[in-house]
Amino acid sequence: MVTTLLVSIGTAPVPSASLFMLAAVLQGIGVDPMQTALLVGFVLPFDRILDMTRTVANVISDLAVATVVGKWENEIDVEAYIAPPVK
Repeated sequence: MVTTLLVSIGTAPVPSASLFMLAAVLQGIGVDPMQTALLVGFVLPFDRILDMTRTVANVISDLAVATVVGKWENEIDVEAYIAPPVK
């Protein structure tokens, strides 16, 4: 359980790290190395799309937290964002 928690925290910012993390989790729960290789090989074609999805979620959450903290600390000029562009 601890391995899975640590894996889920560290996987998002590293491209294609989920394949190695999947292998580590499967090994940690006692899956045979041949079965691990088969499962990783099965996930490999879909990993790029899944990786892009994880990246989107990671970036959105980082931007949301930065916006909330900036608003909380009065570092964001809301009127500048709402005002129409100057021609």
